[in-house]
Amino acid sequence: MSRPRLRHIAFVVQDAKEMADFYTSRFGMSLFHTDPDGSHFVTDGYVNLALIQQRLDGDVPTGFNHFGFQVDDVAPYLETLEPRPALRGGDRPFAEYRAIDPEGNWFDLSAHGFLPPGVS
Repeated sequence: MSRPRLRHIAFVVQDAKEMADFYTSRFGMSLFHTDPDGSHFVTDGYVNLALIQQRLDGDVPTGFNHFGFQVDDVAPYLETLEPRPALRGGDRPFAEYRAIDPEGNWFDLSAHGFLPPGVS
């Protein structure tokens, strides 16, 4: 099995469009997805930056939210990580499982990667 690769970093932001515009215009990143909630997703071609739109009715503060590893197969990690990774529900196409490290930082595990289906 190859080494897991860090491929995804997520921040909760107050204005996802403005942030996406900043990273695309200043650093040449490409916008590859926009969620109905206004979240924007940009990439440098290797690492994706999720700019999660903060909700006024939510309790998640702005700033770092989570990161994600792309792995060849999620199954071995399901057996070795404690607490066990949880299957991500809903319509999130970017990661199959959410896990937590010993200090409480969230991370995702994905075998298919962090681009939506059909985007390469």
